[in-house]
Amino acid sequence: MTRRLEGWTAAVLFVGSIWLANYLIRRVGTVCPPGGPCLVPVWPGVMAPSGVLAIGLSFTLRDLVQRRLGRGAAVAAIVAGAALSATLSPQLALASGTAFLLSETMDLLVYTPLQARNLVMATAASNVVGLVIDSAVFLFLAFGSLQFIGGQIIGKAWMTAAALPAVAYLRRREATDSLS
Repeated sequence: MTRRLEGWTAAVLFVGSIWLANYLIRRVGTVCPPGGPCLVPVWPGVMAPSGVLAIGLSFTLRDLVQRRLGRGAAVAAIVAGAALSATLSPQLALASGTAFLLSETMDLLVYTPLQARNLVMATAASNVVGLVIDSAVFLFLAFGSLQFIGGQIIGKAWMTAAALPAVAYLRRREATDSLS
């Protein structure tokens, strides 16, 4: 697969992950209290809004979009994801879009200078920064509470950890391609 095609694939998956997170949070979970987010367990005794499963992957996908298509494409994908989410819930889309713009901007600022030196470290560091900011801003704007922030951070960290082997593979492949 060409790098450009990888970038467009990551962009589509990124936009879809934002929409899916907002879909899940209102419709899928082990517990769905009236008026609140649907919840899933992320650690023994710790629950998080179910959208954490999709949004946790989105941070790594955004990094890949930037790496393959550039910063402008990454910002456009953030805006597209927020706009698509508005079809589900304007309130969640506003909270999600605002949280994403802030967290992804911070993610971009951390990822960009580090990616040339160590792609896996850049992805992990930028995701940690992004997921903490995203969790706090989203929960506050969407639900007026930080009640589930621990679960949000844990769930997003799990998804980041799950994606890091793929990032390491891409980095090894890039290094091999540059030698040929």
